[in-house]
Amino acid sequence: MERINIIDCPLGEVGKHLGGYGNIFIIHDRNVGGIVERLGVQAQGIFPIEATEERKTLATVLEIEEWLLEKGADREAFVLGAGGGITTDLVGFAASVYKRGVRFGFIPTTLLSQVDAAIGGKNGVNLDSYKNIIGVIRQPEMTFICPEPLETLPYPQILSGAAELLKTFIINNKGNEYERAVNMLMNIHDRASEGAAEAAVLEYSETFRELIAAAAKVKAGIAGRDPNERGERRLLNLGHTFAHAIEKNSSEAIPHGQAVSMGIILAARLAESLGLTDGLSERLEADFTACGLPVECPYSVDTLADAMKKDKKADGALVHFVLPLGIGHVETRELRVEEAVSALKDE
Repeated sequence: MERINIIDCPLGEVGKHLGGYGNIFIIHDRNVGGIVERLGVQAQGIFPIEATEERKTLATVLEIEEWLLEKGADREAFVLGAGGGITTDLVGFAASVYKRGVRFGFIPTTLLSQVDAAIGGKNGVNLDSYKNIIGVIRQPEMTFICPEPLETLPYPQILSGAAELLKTFIINNKGNEYERAVNMLMNIHDRASEGAAEAAVLEYSETFRELIAAAAKVKAGIAGRDPNERGERRLLNLGHTFAHAIEKNSSEAIPHGQAVSMGIILAARLAESLGLTDGLSERLEADFTACGLPVECPYSVDTLADAMKKDKKADGALVHFVLPLGIGHVETRELRVEEAVSALKDE
């Protein structure tokens, strides 16, 4: 089993854990420069980047490589990436190929990256709007889960990560975390309608911390047992085959978290249309709606089909669709995209 090192600590203690690393280079989303200043890390260089889907490309990776080379980063360098999932994807990939691989770590600063994107070793970039087509699987030395970024995270960013949080507990709900997460997110959404979302997030800060830690543990366990995605790790793609197609068709106008929410509902409807479950999609739709998440895809399944065929999880003519059969129970089914489309249209 591959070891995945997750460290739960305040921002000010990050430097203590990096005491053994001499040559540290920090690359961060330019929007989180204030967080970098609080780390107490002596860095050889700090490089802000524009962390958008449009910039999640090989061109940006080359900019990072050139900066590292210019700063004299050698094989003993340690690259620390701070930001959301786009930043950690870019930094992880750049560090993995710089001088054939140098050590790296992450400080994820969004809910989505803390529970999903920064954990598990998947690092990559997009190609012609197809998500994460070019990349590697290589684990960071450590991932720091710090509570402070969520305290000032705008509510839309909380929502963007909420679907990934719920997705994790649809896969594994041994501690009834799904119900706790729905209850928390539903209450925050109710408060948001009154203009008090940020205050509600602060009130639930300890619950958030516990649920994030639980979600990170679930993902780290699965990714550690199946680092190269040959079996169990495929379950973590719940909703993502549909989500990536939705993002592609929207030209990235629909954020990843919203697309995942819609994708999970489509996966549940597909499971029901195949006779694998009954009533689950209605429950998920009700829960997601109460949490403020979108459930209706703006595109027909026919429109999504072409992008799904090019999904990186496709195996020849077949795609590994991850289907929820219950809360805490998901399975994969190999289907042709045409079969999935036909089943959903007959629903």
